[in-house]
Amino acid sequence: MKKDFTDPIVELSTLVEILRWRAFQQPEQRIYTYLVDGEAEGDDLTYEALDRQARSIGALLQSYRATGERALLLYPAGLEFIAAFFGCLYAGVIAIPLPPPNPAKPQRTLPSLRAVISDAKPSVVLTTSEILSKTEGLFTQAPELHKMRWLATDKVTGGLAQEWRDPAVTSNTLALLQYTSGSTAEPKGVMISHGNLLHNSAYINRVFALIPDSVTVTWLPAFHDMGLTNGIIQPVYKGRPCYLMPPVSFLMRPIRWLQAISRYKATISGGPNFAYELCTRRITPEQRETLDLSSWDVAYNGAEPVRADTMKRFAATFASCGFRPSAFHPCYGLAEATLLVSGGSLRDEMFRTIQVAALEQNRVVEASDQHQNVRTLVGSGHAMLDTKIVIVHPESLTACAPDEVGEIWVSGPSVTQGYWNQPEETERTCRAYLKDTGEGPFLRTGDLGFMKDSELFVTGRLKDLIIISGRNLYPHDIELTVEQSHPALRPACC
Repeated sequence: MKKDFTDPIVELSTLVEILRWRAFQQPEQRIYTYLVDGEAEGDDLTYEALDRQARSIGALLQSYRATGERALLLYPAGLEFIAAFFGCLYAGVIAIPLPPPNPAKPQRTLPSLRAVISDAKPSVVLTTSEILSKTEGLFTQAPELHKMRWLATDKVTGGLAQEWRDPAVTSNTLALLQYTSGSTAEPKGVMISHGNLLHNSAYINRVFALIPDSVTVTWLPAFHDMGLTNGIIQPVYKGRPCYLMPPVSFLMRPIRWLQAISRYKATISGGPNFAYELCTRRITPEQRETLDLSSWDVAYNGAEPVRADTMKRFAATFASCGFRPSAFHPCYGLAEATLLVSGGSLRDEMFRTIQVAALEQNRVVEASDQHQNVRTLVGSGHAMLDTKIVIVHPESLTACAPDEVGEIWVSGPSVTQGYWNQPEETERTCRAYLKDTGEGPFLRTGDLGFMKDSELFVTGRLKDLIIISGRNLYPHDIELTVEQSHPALRPACC
């Protein structure tokens, strides 16, 4: 049955319905503002403008009978990607966000793109006129690029919006394929449905305790699950403004990120651990005097090992700017669970100092003597909203004792449908059952950790684990040891 657009958001089941509802209820409200160089305001989008652009792009895709097909989205940072992404959803087309190839370095960017094309077999590519003109020179090196239909969405006129027809997608309809990095194997396309995205958006809203007046600032790339789900989809779900900047703007001058938070009174923003480390090292005392970070309620930290020392240094460095340590929200997630699995506001009990010798034997023994060889771990919060986390022996597939390290398994509505065109890998990874109880299905994350007082602590990645003479060594610990061994080594660059 068709839903009435006056229904509250919680009654809607797809992103198409949510954006259409917001365009009907609050058409002139600005949702996205693009900071061109991380500082100056460029284009912006209201709900009505975004809905109109999405309908226009959706109508164009429908005219090519692309409904049900896959589309590559190759865009630079900016609002064109957002319009194209929602345009795909409006057409019932499965979006595949990827970084555009670099014509100057094809040997670095083409192999992964070609692997995705071979796996997903997209029929269309959405991009900008500029990217299209630069990419045409690669067609001879990668003939499969030439075989697809290329559409420059910045040339699509608003008049097409009237020709759009509701694709009648449901919560089970695939919205996108989020391809894994392929750093340890061929890239795999995670199948994410509208229902997955809406549940994870509600989950983010609950875990981070967001309010209607929340304001987002993000520099994260849109083709990454954290940048897409938390940076772009969540603001539409919650109905709150979002300020975006190119990732390179932050990397070149980290002060731009905190200046934007200060200027727009942002309440939620974050990134991987290295981002906080970079700010601590690169922002000068004189620059700190210009910042007001007192509005920052949720500083999420995830996507790589969360380090206690980094958060303590950042909090101490920016205390004079109004930053509160309680704003830190360490979190854990992965694309196979849409994004967020666990999270929570930083508390004292989220720091656990563990004996390294015990950890190397997959045991959790808290250190009573700080002079021992110890490692301080940061908790990644706990699960909510029908999400369950269990710690499992990866070989026996039985539940671990509370003081044992094992593989992190997850179940809940945010767990995705599996991997595109890989039924065996989907069954192995996303349909796991506990051998001792039969409980399941669970997602096998491939990450290692333990639970303490319902708090999740992540210790490393199963595939990365180095075993020497019965000792379990984690690569990121080795990297940190090497990094700290000599002042000539740059922090966070080992």
